Amino acid sequence: MTIIKLESKDKEVFDVDIEIAKQSVTIKTMLEDLGIDDNEDEPVPLPNVSGATLRRVLQWCNYHKDDPPPPEDDENKEKRTDDIESWDQDFLRVDQGTLFDLMMAANYLDIKRLLDVCCKQVANMIKGKSPEEIRKTFNIKSDFTPQEEEQVRKENEWCEEK
Repeated sequence: MTIIKLESKDKEVFDVDIEIAKQSVTIKTMLEDLGIDDNEDEPVPLPNVSGATLRRVLQWCNYHKDDPPPPEDDENKEKRTDDIESWDQDFLRVDQGTLFDLMMAANYLDIKRLLDVCCKQVANMIKGKSPEEIRKTFNIKSDFTPQEEEQVRKENEWCEEK
């Protein structure tokens, strides 16, 4: 087992099995581009990920290390949000800030399966809610005046479920 060091933006250093770290396309590319070999003592800098978030990302990667590679995206295939496995559901039972940090880290580190499961979690949080409920859930202020909002509602009545 080959170990590399990853350094978070808050200078926390993690010793990680290189195969687990390579689930991140970003880290895999950095290792190749920087020519970092197996017994390098210099940590790989990850300036966009905090230590707490990196710890959780590595926990997820470690659990999923033996998963088969994800299938290629099929544009015609219906996207589902009800197929999150139970371990991932438990893993993602976190506050919104942590979930957002995980999504940002998964995107930056290019870990598609983690990003997908985080997005499914957010989609499930939105599913079946009105715009007002979504705004309340995510603490989003409406940038429409009441008159503008009413006009948008009238223009889009056709797509509302009755």
